[in-house]
Amino acid sequence: MSVSAESGAVVRRRAWAKINLTLHVTTRRADGYHELDSLIVFAGVGDELLISPAEGLSLEVNGPFAGALASEATADNLVMRAAAGLRARYGVTQGARIRLAKNLPVAAGLGGGSADAAAALRGLSRLWGLEPPAAELTALAAELGADVPVCIAALPGFVSGIGEKIAPPPPLPPAWLVLVNPGVPLATAAVFAARQGGFSQAAVWHDAAPGAPALAARLKERRNDLESPAIKLVPEIADVLGAIGATPECLLARMSGSGATCFGLYAHQAQASAAAAAIERDRPAWWVCAAPMLVDGPRDSD
Repeated sequence: MSVSAESGAVVRRRAWAKINLTLHVTTRRADGYHELDSLIVFAGVGDELLISPAEGLSLEVNGPFAGALASEATADNLVMRAAAGLRARYGVTQGARIRLAKNLPVAAGLGGGSADAAAALRGLSRLWGLEPPAAELTALAAELGADVPVCIAALPGFVSGIGEKIAPPPPLPPAWLVLVNPGVPLATAAVFAARQGGFSQAAVWHDAAPGAPALAARLKERRNDLESPAIKLVPEIADVLGAIGATPECLLARMSGSGATCFGLYAHQAQASAAAAAIERDRPAWWVCAAPMLVDGPRDSD
């Protein structure tokens, strides 16, 4: 579902779904945070923000997954925290009316809240005529959450530390993703608490994969360390992975982030669309979406 522009000055920003193609847990710090090594990309599907001038700050949420946020206090929403932080940092006196179309499942391993916050920072900077240096905007994003900095540019990246270290990967080939969520929310903290065993090494690479099959082969040498503990908490994830992996031409089936959303990697749009249609037909209660992998970065439109 998309929000539509009204009269007057309006800024529209998309909050693209974040996908962890790989996720290695490399260590646990003394402060309790885990350090990760992850290859992150973005898919051409996401939430949408419509931002317009107002005297105060307000947030309205609609869309198919708005109900999942109904119990959350407005002031606690990452979008509102981003708006308040940006306003305070630059002494802005104007307000904004923010309308969020929540198109992505919540607590789903897609970085939806983080992407929403990043889109709010970009959109409000435009609305308020700010031109914050990239380093300042990234620092403000990091105060909101570990995933927010990489969502600012929404470009593929090797992410390490607790999310603050971002390095560009070698060129990635065009590919398509099928995203599937079984409709069960899964808290990141619970998945980390259920994790057992040691730690993994960083697994970056420096040469380009010439095509989607080569990328899949590279990814199969790596993994998502949170997949096993997530399945213990939500066994339906194993069903999702099996359903994706059984579709023709699927190059890789893996969980994204801390789950419960999983993705299938495909070389072509027709393959991904056929796979999504088959899964949706067999499992109508699941959320299913085919989308391009945004290897060159997304394009915002106002």
